[in-house]
Amino acid sequence: MGMTMTQKILADHAGLSSVKAGDLIEAKLDLVLGNDVTTPVAVDVFRGAGFTSVFDKEKIAIVLDHYTPCKDIKSAELCKKAREFAFEHGITHIYDVGQAGIEHALLPEKGLVAPGELVIGADSHTCTYGALGAFSTGVGSTDMAAGMASGENWFKVPSAIKVVLTGKMPKYVSGKDVILHLIGLIGVDGALYKSLEFTGEGVGELSMDDRFTIANMAIEAGGKNGIFPVDEKTVEYVGGRVSRDWKKYEADEDAEYESVVNIDLSSLRPTVSLPHLPSNTRTIDEVKGMKIDQVVIGSCTNGRISDLRIAADVLKGRKVAQGIRCIVIPATQEVSMQCLREGLTEIFLEAGCAFSTPTCGPCLGGHMGCMADGERAVSTTNRNFVGRMGHVGSEVILASPAVAAASAVKGALASPEDL
Repeated sequence: MGMTMTQKILADHAGLSSVKAGDLIEAKLDLVLGNDVTTPVAVDVFRGAGFTSVFDKEKIAIVLDHYTPCKDIKSAELCKKAREFAFEHGITHIYDVGQAGIEHALLPEKGLVAPGELVIGADSHTCTYGALGAFSTGVGSTDMAAGMASGENWFKVPSAIKVVLTGKMPKYVSGKDVILHLIGLIGVDGALYKSLEFTGEGVGELSMDDRFTIANMAIEAGGKNGIFPVDEKTVEYVGGRVSRDWKKYEADEDAEYESVVNIDLSSLRPTVSLPHLPSNTRTIDEVKGMKIDQVVIGSCTNGRISDLRIAADVLKGRKVAQGIRCIVIPATQEVSMQCLREGLTEIFLEAGCAFSTPTCGPCLGGHMGCMADGERAVSTTNRNFVGRMGHVGSEVILASPAVAAASAVKGALASPEDL
């Protein structure tokens, strides 16, 4: 029996000729990632285990992004511990305020992930890098500590679901709508510890940013990872960023999949997830007019330049509705600079938005957009669990940048078509 893309990458990194679903393997790591929340815990484990050195200072990345710029003393102490550990061990890729960005947008932008590589990160949305044809998955801080010390981790080889994409996306439909539609179909545990492998002619219609968004939310269906084939768009993306050798993997024709899901992109409508699960999906036509208090445009899911271009196109010449708070957060410093160069920042500010430095902030109810009891937000983030963005009595609706921007103008759930 043949292997999937994920299984081939795992086999290669384990030094094995083949693996199958359910196998337990020890595989070499190409990159270990931590942030300001998870790295301090990993540091304690690292030291407690008696480790004194890291396996490769070039293959560890620490990104201070969740509560930064630090919102209080506790977050400052966490950042200090992560920062000092990085300096102590000479870790090359330490990204702090002013150079940082949201980790899962920053690492691909910096060329720290390439096709065929194996990446772990102490953050559940590490699965983002599957957009580049890499195997990447979230782990706990204990695994991060072990990975930093040894350069290896244990894995259970996942089975796979094949997602076949066909057709072309209509206007105002994006990668966010694709992944929300898929999660609505299979549920938040529909891909539990499985690989979501995307294929079909429709893949070619997706931009790299669409793919990052889709892979990013594989975990919201329970997936171990999400992964895309390496095509011309992938090669173009890494071409100006990655100078080291990398390897392209392709699934075997006789690879085994637990199930196949077919999605016709041309049939999709802008889609949202109502509280309190990403699987609670509706098309915008079913829920337009639902009142909101806040809009957040950004995050590791939708804070890239194409996302902000779409939002700016909707907001240009318009105003955020009275009583609505609209917060725009570029995912990286480079995205912020691009917004300035293209005049997007001016559009956001003239529309009445708050324009932030890169941060995860509001996505996890950290800062820069926490909500009070009874408030409701439309957000381009990835989770809408109870209390995710503040008070347990608040609500989050997940949406694309186009829907979020239109909703900010309307003061209620809306599509750009409604403006």
